[in-house]
Amino acid sequence: MKALVSGANGFTGSYLIKLLLKKGYQVKGIVRKTSKLEAIKDLPVELYYADLATHPSFYDAMQDIDIVYNIAAAYRVEGVPNKYFWDVNLEGTRRLLVSAKKAGIKRFVHCSTVGVQGHIKKIPAKEEDPYNPGDYYQESKLAAEKLALEYYKNGLPVTVVRPAGIYGPGDMRFLKLFKYIKNGKFKMIGSGNVYYHFTYGEDLAEGIVLAGEKEEAIGEIFTIGGEEYLTLNELVKKIGMVFNKPVPKTHIPVFPVWFAGLLCEIVCRPFGITPPVYRRRVEFFVKDRAFDISKAKKVLGYQPKYTLDEGLKKTADWYKEKGLLD
Repeated sequence: MKALVSGANGFTGSYLIKLLLKKGYQVKGIVRKTSKLEAIKDLPVELYYADLATHPSFYDAMQDIDIVYNIAAAYRVEGVPNKYFWDVNLEGTRRLLVSAKKAGIKRFVHCSTVGVQGHIKKIPAKEEDPYNPGDYYQESKLAAEKLALEYYKNGLPVTVVRPAGIYGPGDMRFLKLFKYIKNGKFKMIGSGNVYYHFTYGEDLAEGIVLAGEKEEAIGEIFTIGGEEYLTLNELVKKIGMVFNKPVPKTHIPVFPVWFAGLLCEIVCRPFGITPPVYRRRVEFFVKDRAFDISKAKKVLGYQPKYTLDEGLKKTADWYKEKGLLD
């Protein structure tokens, strides 16, 4: 089997490629010419240079390819117009789907996000629960997910996976959380009673590969997550235990921080500066994220290998090793 992976150099893409290679796949990865390739530099991967936001067609990249994994996305990008998220997440996906259909690709796995369901009203949320995107990123990912499912209806063998919060060695998204807890500077915004759901990188890669291998997965949506979800208060306590550090009990009201984020965005964006505080980060502290992964277990045979405690320790150890916590 030969696989094409968009976003090959990213956190999820690199974990996926390592697993595919381990399972005997030949792998081609889509990366931008400006991409940092440290995560895959020693891997036997053929590289195809293209930017999902502008590349007109991926038909030539899909010659002799059996399965496409669309992992690339614009996510933690600041200082760009909102249109950029749509150019990458929706239009980039559209061009991949068009090319895949034209090339006769056997399977297309589209990586969406649990964020398309936004703030969860019924815990834990199932795949069929309502859409409720809360920002432009989630709206663009929702549009791409719906488009992928439309292509399934038109004959392309598509499967959609929705990862819960992704973490593990190599991840930088949660570095500040770990760093502030270790250094005793962490302050909880809001009550800390909202739920969060993590997915360890290796477990996510396993779920994505299964979604591309199981015939029963075609035309379906699967939430991929860890075995447990917990409140932010409980999560912070667990990370504190990893470092053997007491966690400060200070709680900050949500609105002043949210408003400060709004002001920072207004001031910084015209100059292309990343705001020190912005609203999407604040939403981590106020929106429930808890999901039912039983469908992935039943249909895909998915089973997380890492407990949250194991995953948090491995992640913290990697941050220490790289000198990122000082």
